[in-house]
Amino acid sequence: MALLALPVPTDGGAGPGGTPADAFSAVVVGCAVLNAVRGARRPLSRTAAVVLGLPVVGITAAACASSSAATALTGTARYLQVFVLVPAAVLLLIRDARQFRVLAWAFVGLALVQGAIGVHQNLTGTGASYMGADIRAVGTFGPTDVMGMATVVSYGLVAALALAFRPHAPRQRAAALTCAGLLTVPLAVSFSRGAWIATAVACGVVLLLAGARHALRAALAATAAAVVLVAGLGLGSQLLQDRLSSITQVTDAPDQSVTDRYAMWAASVDMWRDHPVTGVGLKGFPEHRDGHASLALSSGSDTAGAGSGFRRQPLLSPHNMYLLVLSEQGLLGLLTLAGGWLALLVCAVRRWARVRDRRGSPVSGTGGPGRPAGRGELDCALLACGLLVWQLADFMYADIGGPSTVLTAVALGACGWWGLRPRAAEGAAHEAGVPHEAGVPHEAGVPQAAPGAR
Repeated sequence: MALLALPVPTDGGAGPGGTPADAFSAVVVGCAVLNAVRGARRPLSRTAAVVLGLPVVGITAAACASSSAATALTGTARYLQVFVLVPAAVLLLIRDARQFRVLAWAFVGLALVQGAIGVHQNLTGTGASYMGADIRAVGTFGPTDVMGMATVVSYGLVAALALAFRPHAPRQRAAALTCAGLLTVPLAVSFSRGAWIATAVACGVVLLLAGARHALRAALAATAAAVVLVAGLGLGSQLLQDRLSSITQVTDAPDQSVTDRYAMWAASVDMWRDHPVTGVGLKGFPEHRDGHASLALSSGSDTAGAGSGFRRQPLLSPHNMYLLVLSEQGLLGLLTLAGGWLALLVCAVRRWARVRDRRGSPVSGTGGPGRPAGRGELDCALLACGLLVWQLADFMYADIGGPSTVLTAVALGACGWWGLRPRAAEGAAHEAGVPHEAGVPHEAGVPQAAPGAR
């Protein structure tokens, strides 16, 4: 994740070897494999193996249906990296809630770095071009990946909000709330409508899972903060208002970007109708786009600014992950890939429910010997559910692609650790760490002592 703070080459970093973060993700997978071999045990539970391995079925079938072996191989490697290998590696390498929180703070730290660069770009006019001015915050990702910084900042904001509900950690709660408030500024000046919508949905889910009282207070605070921020942005406030109002005007007076998106969505559905089971093949959307798109589709989008000159960027995807999978992998691919995501969400919510059921324990944060850690891991539950909801909502307006894609794999792995880890490991983590978090002395053998024993 730290490698994603490095500047991305002007070509978008999409060379044959990918970005440094992509290359290092292979090291992470290797470490996970080595750790599993040294442990001499089954690395994944049966449920985790099914949920994480389900996308392989659709990916393999779509690869066989591709017209080009080279593109099929490239697409297979990318999909396996993002949705199978890296998530499984992250799940295996996280051992307990403490390490999970370290990863969560890494999301926040990366978001603060990219967000600070983005705000500087907006204030100095050195960002990507937007409405004739170089004010769009893109961080180090450049104008060819305008969603990169917005994705990173959104992840960090959701993570900070979830960490603010960690029990028995007032300093962390204060720091997390401060970071969440700061990250709203770069998210606003990213001018990314899809990221705004997904973040609002994810934060709403986090607050509702934390409790209705928290949701109401946060809604009032967010409304007040939005008024202050918009009023304090001066000239930029009008651009923000126009961008916000355009969300509800996509059917009345859509701009060219919305028109292009609708045209590509229709083309994706048309491709699926011609190839309903396995789709047109991995990486096949650009090849079949012109044969299925309407005349309303433009030849590309204009990018400039942030250290790059004017460039006409071709439209190579429908900017909707579900429709991209449907067109390239067919119904089989969509059911296996999206079905795995929904199963992961169900598992994460079920584990959150067990956490909430134990909030009445005599000692907050303990669920008894060998049982889940109760409210001591409430922040972990909120983070996993929030990140997954954000990703599922954002996939309605975006798809994989660009240097920030590897971060999606890490986020899915973090969600998998919470929702798919075996109960035995959950109980072991509880015995090892929760009594210390709750302020209860822990000595060897105490968890097995008789009730009432000192």
